[in-house]
Amino acid sequence: METFADLITSPTPVLVDIYADWCAPCKAMAPVLEQVKKMQGDSLRIIKVNIDRNPQIARHYAVYSVPTLLIFKNGKQLWRQSGILSAAELNKVIDQFR
Repeated sequence: METFADLITSPTPVLVDIYADWCAPCKAMAPVLEQVKKMQGDSLRIIKVNIDRNPQIARHYAVYSVPTLLIFKNGKQLWRQSGILSAAELNKVIDQFR
């Protein structure tokens, strides 16, 4: 099983969605992320991290609100934003890091 550190060291961009089950905006992001995955295909990997089950990851990246989205490539954090984005906005961001 791959660890979080293994996943984010990929040469393919990795979008990390830090969310909580109780968070309404997080639930609203789920279909947006599905759209983005369909549009990006294999050129992007999406990982969902539950903040309540993985508090060490949230602490390490200083995540204090959900949803927080991060993009990693080759182990480096390239982008970060909290809150809801549309699929079009998120695709524009992702395309910068291909």
